[in-house]
Amino acid sequence: MKGSEKLIEIIRQQDIQPAPKWQFSMKNGLAWAGFLAAVVLGAMAFSVILFAIQQTDFNLVSHLSHSRLEMFLGLLPFIWIVFLIAALAIAFYSIQFSKKGYKFTAAKLVGFSALLSILLGTLFFIGGGGHQLEHAFAVNVDLYESIQQKKTKLWSMPKDGYLSGQIEAVNPDFFVLKDFNNKSWKIHYDSAFIAPVVRLEEGETVKLIGKMESIDEFTAKEIRPWGGRGNRMRGN
Repeated sequence: MKGSEKLIEIIRQQDIQPAPKWQFSMKNGLAWAGFLAAVVLGAMAFSVILFAIQQTDFNLVSHLSHSRLEMFLGLLPFIWIVFLIAALAIAFYSIQFSKKGYKFTAAKLVGFSALLSILLGTLFFIGGGGHQLEHAFAVNVDLYESIQQKKTKLWSMPKDGYLSGQIEAVNPDFFVLKDFNNKSWKIHYDSAFIAPVVRLEEGETVKLIGKMESIDEFTAKEIRPWGGRGNRMRGN
């Protein structure tokens, strides 16, 4: 008996019935739904990662020192990186089990899903979604340390040359800064670089790169905005 005949005989004996078409359609639909959901999750995670990178001011090439690198790594939202990797994995397996998923190689599947997440995530970030999502996550998840909390810690190391806070008063030769621990500092800035968007006035929130002179005095070499134009205490 030929192999095909044996197979037909087994089907007859076991009364094997073909699966209805709607089951295949549902499986295919669920696979693509999972793929789209994973891409959206990946896009959200990528937008938060972009927001974290933006907050590091990593474009200051003149300060790419060991400490600066530590600051950059300290601000990376590792939980969102995990979300991004998980989303890519879900997207990969979802599309692989779709009707025509077998036609794609693993590299193409990963590349396609990653590209979609990156494009959507970039648009989401440009629209302010990364910041809003990260803030909502920080408010609702107790164990989560927000990017702003990390940023505050990393810019509150005067001994290492990093200080930030809100300007309380301005004089010709110095200004008074209250840091995020409510400590007041006398800031000397006569030879400091002041970013064009910074307004040296009461209420402005700034971050400083310089040198700690004493327990309450700091000489600023650079004065930069805390997060953007016109932001106030703990602004973004």
